[in-house]
Amino acid sequence: MTIFVTATGTGVGKTYTTLKIMEIFCDLGIKAAPLKPIETGVADTPQDATALLQKYLFLYGESLTLDEVCPYRFALAAAPFVAKGSQNIDLIHINNAIKKLLTKADVVIIDGAGGLFTPIEKDFFMIDLAMRADFTVLISHVGLGCINDALMSTLALKNRQIAHALIFNRRENDEFDSVSKPFFTQNLQEVLELKDLKTVLERLQGLFF
Repeated sequence: MTIFVTATGTGVGKTYTTLKIMEIFCDLGIKAAPLKPIETGVADTPQDATALLQKYLFLYGESLTLDEVCPYRFALAAAPFVAKGSQNIDLIHINNAIKKLLTKADVVIIDGAGGLFTPIEKDFFMIDLAMRADFTVLISHVGLGCINDALMSTLALKNRQIAHALIFNRRENDEFDSVSKPFFTQNLQEVLELKDLKTVLERLQGLFF
């Protein structure tokens, strides 16, 4: 099984959520391996990929290589299509990385970059990676503009018929309950937050394991 983790934008909490998913799956007796296909803004050590590596080692006492977890790393902090410059991002190489990790784990958690329409190549976007996964977890911020951002991203996933869950990542002292949550409560079947992540994964456990 593969799960793609994306967000309504940059800095919303994709890697944090990926780490949480790994922890929950471990508690459920499901082995989860992380993949950060592309990390940009890498001056020396890729911070996100390193955090994922350390979490995997902590949970399972096993080591993966940096190349296994993060095949592509670029110095420029920009969308992959921009950051890669003249280099080529080989999607077959990413697919092979997923397949290799699936030989070592029950599920691969793919930590995306940016939002759904962050470009990887001129005509290939993060949402195209999501289409290749079994399930997508969409993380939304809860600040100003979250209604627009969450609805646009969920609409894009629905239009591509991508199975997904929308999860809101609350910040300390936010005003989600009084400002935006009432709208979502009236317009969504359920309003899920990071604290509900275990419930989402338990549902997947019943479907895939």
